[in-house]
Amino acid sequence: MTKRQALMAEGGVSSVRLNGVAMAYDDIGESSDVIVLVHGHPFNRSMWAPQVVALAAAGWRTIVPDLRGYGDTEVAPGTTTLDVFARDIAALLDNLGVGRTVLGGLSMGGQIVMEFARLFPERLRGIVLAATSPQSETEAGKQRRREMAARLRAEGMDSYSVEALPKMLAPRSISAAPETAARVMAMMRATHPEGAAAALLGRAERPPYEPVLERLGVPALIVVGDEDAFTTRGDADLMHQLLTDSELVWMEGVGHLPNLERPEAFNAALLSWLATV
Repeated sequence: MTKRQALMAEGGVSSVRLNGVAMAYDDIGESSDVIVLVHGHPFNRSMWAPQVVALAAAGWRTIVPDLRGYGDTEVAPGTTTLDVFARDIAALLDNLGVGRTVLGGLSMGGQIVMEFARLFPERLRGIVLAATSPQSETEAGKQRRREMAARLRAEGMDSYSVEALPKMLAPRSISAAPETAARVMAMMRATHPEGAAAALLGRAERPPYEPVLERLGVPALIVVGDEDAFTTRGDADLMHQLLTDSELVWMEGVGHLPNLERPEAFNAALLSWLATV
């Protein structure tokens, strides 16, 4: 039994030092069909648990990392730009001997997917973009992210998490599934404020990804909820238009976390799309 197989059998997290940080990740399955799922801010790899189970049952090898500064991966203080996250993922794939893969991400994770597509388009079989947008940050948005980064460093994550929860989940998701709301709150509170602040500062400086999507010649799945406080129908339609081989799934009554608010519907859409890739 290999070390990876032993960790899988024990249900333990794997870790490897890449690009100066010890990166934690889960690696489930043995298939040559590989999908990598990238979490959003301010979460960690556990947000993909409902998808990992479904993907494993469908025969996909699923790799789910904690980004630097999040979850069980080391914190790198300062500013973490999206290209750093993308290069960390590429280094992890190199370490695991993975060539081309399907890469999916939610919110900030989706923008990291787009950055990966800018840097390493030849490594992609397809992409999944959930609750995200391709535009660069506005000047007002940059200022808000800088102010929030300073606040997180000064105050920590608790008060921010309380304020953010109603923006992350649709109202009916909070009332009908309090266990999901509690899980989301726990993830946010557990995030290291320095890691979250570094990512906010880096994300403020992201480039426009419309040209990347326009020239990217791989299949794409776009999933957006109609009550998302951050991603609009216009954002979803723009990505759908730019990605010539794309499918758009518009989920009603869903906020910013469709994979957790409607996991069965999300998984059904994901697996149906993967069958065509």
